[in-house]
Order: sequence, then C-alpha cells, then structure tokens
Amino acid sequence: MAEPEPIDLTDVVILRREALASGLDDRAIARKLRSNEWHRIRHGAYINRGVWDCLGSADRHRVLARAVLRTSHPSTVLSHTSAAIEHGAPVWGVDLDVVHVTRTDGKTRRREAGVVHHRGILEAQQVTAVNDVPVTTPIRAALEMTTITSVECALVTVDGILRSTGARPSDLRGMADQVRHWPNSLATNMVVRLADPRHESAGESRTAYLLWARGIPKPVPQLEILDEQGRIVARVDFAWPEFGAFLEFDGNVKYPADEHALKKVLLAEKRREELICQLTGWVCIRVTWEDLRRPELLARRIRNVLAGRKAFIA
Repeated sequence: MAEPEPIDLTDVVILRREALASGLDDRAIARKLRSNEWHRIRHGAYINRGVWDCLGSADRHRVLARAVLRTSHPSTVLSHTSAAIEHGAPVWGVDLDVVHVTRTDGKTRRREAGVVHHRGILEAQQVTAVNDVPVTTPIRAALEMTTITSVECALVTVDGILRSTGARPSDLRGMADQVRHWPNSLATNMVVRLADPRHESAGESRTAYLLWARGIPKPVPQLEILDEQGRIVARVDFAWPEFGAFLEFDGNVKYPADEHALKKVLLAEKRREELICQLTGWVCIRVTWEDLRRPELLARRIRNVLAGRKAFIA
C-alpha cells in the first residue's frame, strides 16, 4: 500500500518578528487573528487560516514542529513522535499538541510549553533531513517512540516507519541492542519483536497487538490467495491456514457517498470474500475500529471461530 505524498509546508509559518519586519505591528497581527485571516500556532508563530483549516492532525503537528524549530537552537532536531510523523509514519494514542526535539550538542534548554526537550547523545549519522527539516533517522525515531508510549501505540508507528521508509526489521533489531541503556526502554524489545512492515495500516498493527496480547495464535500477515491456475487473486490481512480462517480489517475503507457507487463497492467486496472462501474453504472474520474498542469481546469472538474451525477440520 503506497503512502500518500506529504503536503508541502515550506514557508507556511509566519513568525512575529517577520511580520513586524514586513511593516505590520502587533495591532495589525491581532486584527488578522480576530478576522480569522491568520491562526496562532504557538506564541509568536502564525499561519494563514485557510491553510490551517485544510490540514489534518498529523500535518498540523508538522506545522507546529516547524514553528518550534524556527525559534530553537540551530542544533535542534525533531525526534520521537515529531520525527516519526515527518517520516510519514502513522501515530495513534499520542499527544499531537506536543513537539519532541533533541539537540545534537547533547544539551537541553529550560522547560517550554508544548515542547519536550530530550537529552541524549545524538550522533551525526543518526540525523537526516526530510522535507528540508532536520529529524532523527527512521530507525532512531522508531526506537525513540518505544520509550515514550505503550507497546500498542509504539507498534503502530514503528510498523509505519518500516513500511513508509523501507527500513528493515533487522536494522531495527541491530540498533535496539545498542540502546538498552536508554531511560524507559523496557518496552523496546517487545515492540521490536512484534514489528512487521506487512501490517499495512494502524488498524492492522493494533489488531496484531491484540492477537499477541490476548494469547491468540499468530497469523500470517498479507497471505496471497491463489486461484485454480495458481494466479494471485487476493491478499488477506491475516490468515490462519491451520485453522481455515482469515481476518480482514475494515477500518481504513473509504466508501463513496454516491448510493450507486456504494452498492458497487459493497458488491465487489462481497464477491471478493466469497471467492476467497470458495477457493480456500476458509471462513472470514471482519474487524473494525469499533471492535478494537472492546478487545476482550473481540478476542473471545476470534477464539471461538478458531476453536470451531479446529474442531471442524479435525
């Protein structure tokens, strides 16, 4: 699944000092804010309101991060959540009103509202530029995420970094051995063990976490389904060939608003599922975002299906 191209955010941040230099004064800035021509990103930093309103939560975080960098020490680099987002990885369950940064000189500054300044050794080879913004490298950002959030939240982002950047799980494992001394790194090895770029969405990563956390047998991600001539006709999100079952996560499907088009999409999905079932003899388990809100109930349902299929196959 191809990741969408990032929105170009070059020069969207307007600093107060730049506005004053262009001939505006504080009263003029206040008028622009009151009239909704501008939106205040943070103290002393603004953006055109029309641009802001068109942005999603991740891109708004990218704008906030740029505003922080514009007024930070030159050695400041985006890290943790902020670096992961700039790399194009998804995030779930983390605070996007907070920017995470690390300085390459190993120093930190005083506490600042809406910014977490991390202190640590950041070597030159662990810094790169993405969209003209200095960030920690994909593997470093992935491991940083494991130190500030839960296993489930971190897995969503780490899977996404592997998927969006082409980084290899072996690289992740290799660097994980080097950061065992990091504070709050108890969950790092667990996330590294669970990480898999074949999880193609945040929903699939969360589903994989649920299966592991509830002790359900590990499925095969993105299993290809062949027809009678050996041609690939479909891929399923997760499959248990030994149980004769597969799982599809429906959370990222965007259905058309047009009723006729919607019927065509639903019919195509139904026919695809029927074809898979006919070719394999398996049953389908469908999971949605709402199902993930009730993990115990969902896990019980999946166990029941697998147990029933095992008895049927036996």
